[in-house]
Amino acid sequence: MKKTLGTYLIEALEAQGVRHVFGIPGVHNLELYRGLAASSIRHIAGRHEQGLGFMADGYARACGGVGVCFTITGPGLTNIASAMAQAMQDSIPLLVISSENRRGEMGTGQGFLHEIPDQMGIAQRVSRHAERILTPEDLPPALERAFRNRVTGRPGPTYLEIPRDVLTEEASHLALPSRSPAVPPVPAPALIAAAALRLAAAKSPVILVGGGAVAALAQVRRVAECLDAPVVMTVNARGLLPPGHPLAVPMSPSLAPVRALVAAADVVLAIGTEFGQTDYDMYALSEFAQPPGLIRIDIDHDQMRRSVRADSPLVGDAAATLDALLAAGLGNNRDAQGATRALEARAGALAALSPAYVREIELLNLIRDTVPGVTIVGDSTQAVYAGNLGYAAATPGTWFNSATGYGTLGYALPASTGAGLARPDLPIVCLVGDGGLQFTLGEMAGPRDVGAWTAIIVWNNYGYGEIKTSMIAVDIEPEGVDIQPPDFSLLAAAYGYAHRRVDDVRSLEAALREFGSRRQVVVIEVRAEAFE
Repeated sequence: MKKTLGTYLIEALEAQGVRHVFGIPGVHNLELYRGLAASSIRHIAGRHEQGLGFMADGYARACGGVGVCFTITGPGLTNIASAMAQAMQDSIPLLVISSENRRGEMGTGQGFLHEIPDQMGIAQRVSRHAERILTPEDLPPALERAFRNRVTGRPGPTYLEIPRDVLTEEASHLALPSRSPAVPPVPAPALIAAAALRLAAAKSPVILVGGGAVAALAQVRRVAECLDAPVVMTVNARGLLPPGHPLAVPMSPSLAPVRALVAAADVVLAIGTEFGQTDYDMYALSEFAQPPGLIRIDIDHDQMRRSVRADSPLVGDAAATLDALLAAGLGNNRDAQGATRALEARAGALAALSPAYVREIELLNLIRDTVPGVTIVGDSTQAVYAGNLGYAAATPGTWFNSATGYGTLGYALPASTGAGLARPDLPIVCLVGDGGLQFTLGEMAGPRDVGAWTAIIVWNNYGYGEIKTSMIAVDIEPEGVDIQPPDFSLLAAAYGYAHRRVDDVRSLEAALREFGSRRQVVVIEVRAEAFE
């Protein structure tokens, strides 16, 4: 029997270490599934392509690998486009592999099934890199690029499009793509030496870290302690310094006391952060000021030219660049009063929050402290907005959500399923509003399908509470925000999940303790008005 290109693709993904793919089979992409059942790769079925894209996103964040998706021609791509856009904004490595109509059918306008005028054009807008595979020989180097780019460039979605007739072609002659380790880029030695001298001479340094620094945990801590520098962690960097670390500032740089800390520095070291509005100016009140003496580490050349001007731009991988700075020598700035400055910023930022936000952050702390090892995956909902301003995650990658960047609704439920696959022995909390949950309600089956250990905490305020508040704040009569949610007890029962309804801290803590005691899926419905 001949080996089709679809079968070769499965073997190639196996060779790259892929253990899970997220997909929905259809007539157009059947050849992607030839040989899949006999492989070591586990297929996870979504109920909608947007949901499977969010699953792959949560999986990639939790395991540090690539989330691989199979979609069909046309609606498969347009359905997954929102998930790709969220992943692009947050620099999450996805590999989306889609079928296309046959080579002579694409873009003809003759009404073929699933036809759209320019499928590749749509994909290019929501991916870092997009390729069409026109011959079997095109696929091995395209796969090599997809996996190499995750290490050597800014991560994000890669899109590969394979026409139906190409998927059925002979591929027995193709060698498997190389899996040789990619070498992460490092700035030139002269640039490293100059930056190290400036850091060593700093009297009041501050470090800003973003999601691009997550893989540089050890290096960030060593540099911070060498410089005695407070570390301000944006949303996707929370946990790089743990709660209680004297230099940790797990507070949003949108808050005035944190901005004051940065403004008072003589040197600011920014690592893997894009200075995006949803982190640095959450409510679009005033632009984040140019940081003084900015040394910026980023893997993306183009990003260096955006948002703020770096006095010392260091284009390179975060971990490798910090290793080079440490090797060059950073001195020991123990007189920089880092712990005092960090404490003042934390206290000031907490005091700047509304009482409701403070209560919601306390609830997030309760989840963290009651359920050891928990990962909290959030949607765009009120408790998550509060957490993005001031929640201290225990370790990196245990707090992420869709309330930054692209800001999708419906993310948390499927993304938490993906995170559970990546961390099968640890509990996952899906924190979602009653409105956001209904965006991807079909993905309620996901935790059951994969045997997850998940608490779906529904922040139930009977509608789009944050939007209603925003309408009232600008004197707009609320409309379209008071939506009737389903009966969550019946919904949980339909999937075989336990259900708990809580309306005070004591009952929430009891539900969390029971959840953390054993592997299970439970829906915990929080009556939001009791906490807001």
